[in-house]
Amino acid sequence: MVLFLPKLKQRGQLDSIHMTLCSVGSRKNSEQNDFGSQSWGLFAPNLSIYGFDADADACDAANLDLEARQVNWTERHFPYAIANQVGEATLYVTGDPQCSSLYPPNEPFLNRFGGIRDMVRLEFTVELETTTLDIALQEQGIQAIDFCQIDVQGADLQVLQGASQLLAQSLLAIQIEVEFSSLYLNQPLFADVDQFLRAQGFILFDLATARQSRGIVQSIYRPGQLLWADAFYFRDPLHILGEAFWTQPDRIFKLACIADALEFTDYALELLQYVTIHYGHQPEYNFADAIVASLGEVSELTAVGLENVPFVQNLFPFLTKPIAPA
Repeated sequence: MVLFLPKLKQRGQLDSIHMTLCSVGSRKNSEQNDFGSQSWGLFAPNLSIYGFDADADACDAANLDLEARQVNWTERHFPYAIANQVGEATLYVTGDPQCSSLYPPNEPFLNRFGGIRDMVRLEFTVELETTTLDIALQEQGIQAIDFCQIDVQGADLQVLQGASQLLAQSLLAIQIEVEFSSLYLNQPLFADVDQFLRAQGFILFDLATARQSRGIVQSIYRPGQLLWADAFYFRDPLHILGEAFWTQPDRIFKLACIADALEFTDYALELLQYVTIHYGHQPEYNFADAIVASLGEVSELTAVGLENVPFVQNLFPFLTKPIAPA
């Protein structure tokens, strides 16, 4: 659950930041792709969302929907085919358009999994112009991105390779689809993406995995083959304290907010405490009251009394009023 953002919002402590999100492969096919209606909406009106998708019709539909809803944040979707270079490429369009890719589907392998066979069957190809994420952001006047979601069916590493400026200058966290087997011919796999992102200073936090079965029966404990996942990567400023660029308190606070929005509650708490203890003498970085109020909604902690929790005791010097005993 999102734990800290509501209390930070109530206290006006989100007013000091502007959160900017980017979605590459931004076709809105479920509520999970509608960031503004999720916990990210707590940042509105200080929230900007930018989507890029090779399907111009999908971008138009998303923009018309946003206009009709009169949302209270900034969001635009742009028809770009994002890759690792400017040039021409073939888009392999599949039975389910969301499975289309810059790589041809590995049909002999995928046909062994009945649940996705029709979705990934090649229907036709389209020639298109590609560009890089760095160039697309520059063309649209977008200066910085805090969190990026990438889901482009096997070409995800290409997106990263074309985003060197973004990776070096602002990006704090990434959600990216990775594959463990070649769903598309000659595509990069998880190991390639992981190696690339670790070299850029990101650390893997979690994998939201997806499995597919080959038949009508499978084990409860091994329900099919692990084929792909959403991988969540964060920067870890507490591990690179010598790098001043990523360890400024405003960046750590924003990273804590992203972690909470993605429900990495423990990491959000660690970062909020760090900023409070080291910079809490400045009112804008004192989050002690919001932390304690949020933890007060955790029944396991209130049962023993928040004032008895060592983690909370570290925040005593920064609280504006004592904690009432349980």
